[in-house]
Amino acid sequence: MEDSPEQRFDLSAARATALAAAREWGLELGDPFALSNVSYVAPAGHAVLKVAWEGDDESLHEGDALALWDGDGAVRLLRRSGRALLEERATPGDDLSALADDEATAIAVDLAIRLWRRVGSPFRPVTSEIPRWLDRAEREGSELVPLARELLVELDPGADWLVHGDFHHHNILRLGERFVAIDPKPYLADREYDLPAFLWSPMDNRMEDRAQTERRIAAFVATGLDDFRIRAWTVIRGAYLRPDYADQIRALLPTHHLPREH
Repeated sequence: MEDSPEQRFDLSAARATALAAAREWGLELGDPFALSNVSYVAPAGHAVLKVAWEGDDESLHEGDALALWDGDGAVRLLRRSGRALLEERATPGDDLSALADDEATAIAVDLAIRLWRRVGSPFRPVTSEIPRWLDRAEREGSELVPLARELLVELDPGADWLVHGDFHHHNILRLGERFVAIDPKPYLADREYDLPAFLWSPMDNRMEDRAQTERRIAAFVATGLDDFRIRAWTVIRGAYLRPDYADQIRALLPTHHLPREH
């Protein structure tokens, strides 16, 4: 299941793979980035060498997605060997959280439109993963799970679009005069699947500013996305990613979609 900022993983194997790739490619690595929890990520001059933790199945096709995007909306993939990815480094690297909300949202909309592509193999439908993530959330006590399951059936999700999968303020960095996305967890899904992570980002945003959330939703709806599907996906993904935001997330749904009190 997708990781939370608090989770830490044993990256010793990923580090060994990164060092081996660096030797093979003649690279000198700097100290790894401190905030990278699920991958070993270190600077290599004007590039970044990244190796995902071996248990991270969600980023399995990160290299394939970066190769497909080829620098259009995301950092460019420069070289790869298995899970070792040499990527363009986003410099100066400040993220969207430093900008005014409307400006950040406009940039995110532009990037999302570039990233969403109608493709197929080797990318996988996310629908095969979600029941497992919801089961885990239910065992952990998430109160949103029953509603999430109902909405998942109602949506009958598609698998028509390649999505970023972890599309939020801290994964959109400045590269020169433009912004690019990093760290995709690419799947095939509805485009609306990508929006929840942006709605509850940046990290200190608990979705308590309802007007701000509605403005963000409206900005993406204006590009052709479905308003209800954005809200429904926020419940579904929130059930396993942000269960402590249950009240704010439920408030996004039309009243007739909320469970009746007994």
